[in-house]
Amino acid sequence: METIDYTALIKLGYRQHTAKNIIRQAKCWLVENGYEFYLNKRCGVVPTYAVEKIIGIKIEGGSCNG
Repeated sequence: METIDYTALIKLGYRQHTAKNIIRQAKCWLVENGYEFYLNKRCGVVPTYAVEKIIGIKIEGGSCNG
């Protein structure tokens, strides 16, 4: 499973606050779909497919975390 964090979103051109907000929204979406692990405040890495669902575009490339 490929993962992504907010620093990878910054490298894609998003501002820091926007990138963190996207990760936060992805975590909420994952919790709503039964992945209670993402209720953890310290978890800053989410599956790439969750971010793709939020932003509406496919993220190309390998593992994007950091």
